Amino acid sequence: MPDEGRGDDVYQPDGSDTDNPPTDDLDPENVIDEPDLDDTLDTGYSPPEKPLGVTKYGTTGEEQREGESLDRRLAQEVPEDDPLLTDEPHEGPEDNGPEEDDAGTERAGRLTTTDEEPGTDRNNRTLGRDVGIDGGAATAEEAALHIQEDDEV
Repeated sequence: MPDEGRGDDVYQPDGSDTDNPPTDDLDPENVIDEPDLDDTLDTGYSPPEKPLGVTKYGTTGEEQREGESLDRRLAQEVPEDDPLLTDEPHEGPEDNGPEEDDAGTERAGRLTTTDEEPGTDRNNRTLGRDVGIDGGAATAEEAALHIQEDDEV
């Protein structure tokens, strides 16, 4: 029995494969430390619209040493004035000038099919008549329609 090798002596690598390293990259799915590496490579990154924290107080060493005053901290909590909530007229993308008043003031009602003459067998989808505001339950598109007189055009 002394000629038989023990379990540890049965297979000993001789180092012959050290000159033959693998030539391909490792498959990211089979790497032990990164099981979801494929998902990470597929997800994108959207940078913020503007740098965050650059304009805040305390980004320089001097500001950090001095500290931020209580008044400055409380001023950050006050909301900015909303120009849409003021009574003053403002110029901006919402103000379309005189063209904004092109639509009439009278709201149009619902359109229904015209009453066909009896005996006519045609499908007319181009003619309609205004039946007025029907219970006030108009959709946004219907509520946006206004009547404009011909002489105003």
